[in-house]
Amino acid sequence: MASVKKRPDGKWRARYRDPAGKEHARHFDRKVDAERWLAGVETAKARGEWVDPARARITVDEWSQRWAGTLGQLKHTTRARYAGLLRRHVLPRWGRTPLAAVSHADVATWVTDLSAEGLSASTVRQTYRVLSLMLDLAVKDNRVVRNPAKGVRLPPARIPDKLFLDHRQVEAFAAACGERDSLVIYALAYTGLRWGELAALRVRRVNLLRRRLDVAEAVTEVEGHLVFDTPKSHQCRSVPLPRFLADALGRHIVGKAPDDRVFTAPGGGVLRNNNVFDRAAVAAGLPGLTPHELRHTAASLAVAAGANVKAVQRMLGHASAAMTLDVYAGLFADDLDALADRLDQAASDSRGSTETPVIRADGVRTAADQVRTGRDRKAVRTRRTGTKKPA
Repeated sequence: MASVKKRPDGKWRARYRDPAGKEHARHFDRKVDAERWLAGVETAKARGEWVDPARARITVDEWSQRWAGTLGQLKHTTRARYAGLLRRHVLPRWGRTPLAAVSHADVATWVTDLSAEGLSASTVRQTYRVLSLMLDLAVKDNRVVRNPAKGVRLPPARIPDKLFLDHRQVEAFAAACGERDSLVIYALAYTGLRWGELAALRVRRVNLLRRRLDVAEAVTEVEGHLVFDTPKSHQCRSVPLPRFLADALGRHIVGKAPDDRVFTAPGGGVLRNNNVFDRAAVAAGLPGLTPHELRHTAASLAVAAGANVKAVQRMLGHASAAMTLDVYAGLFADDLDALADRLDQAASDSRGSTETPVIRADGVRTAADQVRTGRDRKAVRTRRTGTKKPA
């Protein structure tokens, strides 16, 4: 039973029993403060929101170690990125803070401070996400009632400009890379593979008869070590090959074993993203070009060739068509013009002529067109009933 009593030293002692029957107490200078605190506790118990205060005394540093132990389902690169953000930005500010002492206002101030330190909007957002994910787990583990990081305003994410090469630019860039690396450029620009997917591609994944690449593996460098894993979306996919690229790949893999990698470094190891791109980009008049922009190029060339959003999604391995539209919505703008032309042609075909109905600016059909429409409807009714209006 909850109660408030005055102690001999003048303090007010508020006590209550938790749902498990364990007694908890807290002392206040004023009776009114004790009563308010106790009322809040009873309300939380009634709503099922009560948490044991002792469980929230764990520090963010201690809790981060438990949280890290729940990330086994994530890719190595993601876990490594989270660990780096924790070490550099989260723990220096929050490491010694108990979970119960993390407040919404303090998190908002911290986010502002990160931006003031010169961190990019993307890094600030990722760092905030790490703290918020830890607090989400604390809520689920019944250590805090709610996530105090929820609703904090973040710096707007800057969408970088994308560079799309045309066919001639791809050819010029491939030529600048030299004979050995030109096929790598063509493969990236016409399939949309990520660099790690291309570097991990094995001969048995190349189907020359169907002109397909089966993307089932990717390689990344994590803390100086190469890690082979599933692709970014954890989903295997089949990527179409243009005939010229399939023929070139067929010549390239002659004599290779099924488990050999299609593309390798000069010494035979895993293909690395070295500075050949920088030199070749400058030579081709494309300074600053990165391998990932060849993935954007593949999407652009596919759309220009008539691919719809679903086909582009499957080729690139995006989780959903919505994600593809978020990234490449501008590439599909020309489809709207083509759609309008097809609708116009369909409307003309349905009337059996190329005559276009005249519509006033206010959207009302002209009298002449209404007469034509009425005449057409009467003709339809006559054909259906087989009767004619008497002369």
